[in-house]
Amino acid sequence: MSIPSFGVGTFRLTGQTVIDSVRNALALGYRAIDTAQIYGNEADIGQAIAGSGVPRGDLFLTTKIWVDNYAGDKLVPSLRDSLARLRTHYVDLTLIHWPAPGNGIALPEYMAALAEARALGLTRRIGISNFNIDLARQAIAAVGKDAIATNQIELSPYLQNRKLVAFLKDHGIAVTSYMTLAYGKVLEDPVIAGIARKHDATPAQVVLAWALQLGYAVIPSSTKRENLASNLLARDLRLDDDDLLKIAALERNGREVSPEGLAPAWD
Repeated sequence: MSIPSFGVGTFRLTGQTVIDSVRNALALGYRAIDTAQIYGNEADIGQAIAGSGVPRGDLFLTTKIWVDNYAGDKLVPSLRDSLARLRTHYVDLTLIHWPAPGNGIALPEYMAALAEARALGLTRRIGISNFNIDLARQAIAAVGKDAIATNQIELSPYLQNRKLVAFLKDHGIAVTSYMTLAYGKVLEDPVIAGIARKHDATPAQVVLAWALQLGYAVIPSSTKRENLASNLLARDLRLDDDDLLKIAALERNGREVSPEGLAPAWD
């Protein structure tokens, strides 16, 4: 995988809350941080990194271009602004945040602008987020499948997205899972709780281990240092075939995020 398998997410965290979360994550050993222009926290994250003492070369920073900046003459300048807020000369991965079909900017235009950002050295890798199979196919046609590092998509035991995942794997595109805990809903699931008891683990560790064993990158967030530390232990948890079968049976198309005008027609 050309991207780290475990990072810290920052969605809905701003100000001192995200500064403390990122600072704690870095102190605990996290080295991948996921943000986005629309989160409004890039400057806070830049501050946290600057004060952490962790060398930039040891970090993997991801940001996402917001829909207002998809036009060919806006994307690169907007990414330069992101870099200034993050206090870095480059990010490791830049994603198109939502396909936003019908927003007036054609997919080939914004993918070309994203590829230009990489050619300029503003980002090491490029990718997509929330793309369905058809749009992922169009993105591949625009820049080539080898150029697309990942498709960051909502994935949880309640939304397993098997068709899309199979397509991405067939094309060598890594899967990044967000909302892996389904806003915490899966943590109350009795099946997950039973597996957690069996392994003397937490429900969150079970769900994150499930995603990791399926080959997905994960980016869970938390404002609590103890949860950030606990989540990391999922890397050492190995679920058996019976566990995986039980989790596979939890699929219920339980999508949590699908903003009108931004989301595609889901597979």
